[in-house]
Amino acid sequence: MKKSHTLQRRVVFLGLIVLWFAAGIGILPVRAQEAPVWKIHDPQRPQPRVVTPAPQAAMAAPPPGAIILFDGSDLSGWCDENGEAATWTVQDGAMVRGPRGGDVFTERAFGDIQLHLEWSSPLPASGQGQGRGNSGVFLMGLYEVQILDSFQNATYPDGQAAALYGQHPPLANACRAPGEWQTYDIVFRRPRFQPDGRLAAPACVTVIHNGILVQDAAEFWGPTMWLQHLPYANHPDRLPLSLQDHGNPVRFRNIWARELRETNETGPMRSDSTPVIFLTPQALERYIGIYKFSPSSKSSFDIVSDGKQLTCIFGEERARVDLVPHSTTRFSLRWTAAHIDFMLNDDEEGRATAMTFNVAGSAFTIKRVE
Repeated sequence: MKKSHTLQRRVVFLGLIVLWFAAGIGILPVRAQEAPVWKIHDPQRPQPRVVTPAPQAAMAAPPPGAIILFDGSDLSGWCDENGEAATWTVQDGAMVRGPRGGDVFTERAFGDIQLHLEWSSPLPASGQGQGRGNSGVFLMGLYEVQILDSFQNATYPDGQAAALYGQHPPLANACRAPGEWQTYDIVFRRPRFQPDGRLAAPACVTVIHNGILVQDAAEFWGPTMWLQHLPYANHPDRLPLSLQDHGNPVRFRNIWARELRETNETGPMRSDSTPVIFLTPQALERYIGIYKFSPSSKSSFDIVSDGKQLTCIFGEERARVDLVPHSTTRFSLRWTAAHIDFMLNDDEEGRATAMTFNVAGSAFTIKRVE
């Protein structure tokens, strides 16, 4: 036994030497997304290898139960950044940027989702690098999977088609030729935040481009931004998807989504199945104010906004709970089973005059005093 243990130790020691030597000369495989730290848009970063995807196929029907975001007929369910009617147009069953431009957003908000969309860069191809067939799909409006005509078009690796823009290049360049339809199948898990706003887990995404795996549970370092690495900041659990207007007439079709059951480290979380809507900063202003049982009451429910979401501040300890909009009148309290129903004026501004607080089977109405 002693000789056997000695031999095992020698084998392990020799193995460690081999591993150390192999790592030193760079022949060991590197796990996906664990490349050395590169500067943003570094042109010296290794280019993804080019692979040939299967030829484009006829548009496949969405699965039963999918949420249809665009079926080629109209832009219902989409809006501009101000919540107004989308400015893009529908041409031959495809969505394309309109003369006024601007990004477009889904009226419905999403967290963890499976997303399918098809896109086509302009034909004939025009421009080069980032100026050729450039757009993007922003998950939660913050985390971009790049859209670009990367067919025989050189650019920085972290800006190619299917890159997590400015962060992770795709594992392969699977682009079809300009004018052909490309498919993205995306599985996205939103970031998790603790009740005090600190990051609990980063957002991650798996992307299949034209049937080729190009992002394998890659983690976002934070929201994507040109020339910047932005840190995570606490935000709602559900936000709209958006498509970027980068000035190129990229076409989109067959966009659908499936909401995924959300989980945490200890097991499944009960997810609210009620759809969440998107409200612009201007729309949120109608609810801001101080609400009391009576004007002389010492306790109050203060509704405030940071421009992205409403927060209710209440109680002696001034607890803060974010509000999740399900309609223009009903909001749930994030992380709780309680909800608030607002009563709105019938005038043009439609400002809130009172709210009914519903919790544990009880309901009480609180009037707005300021």
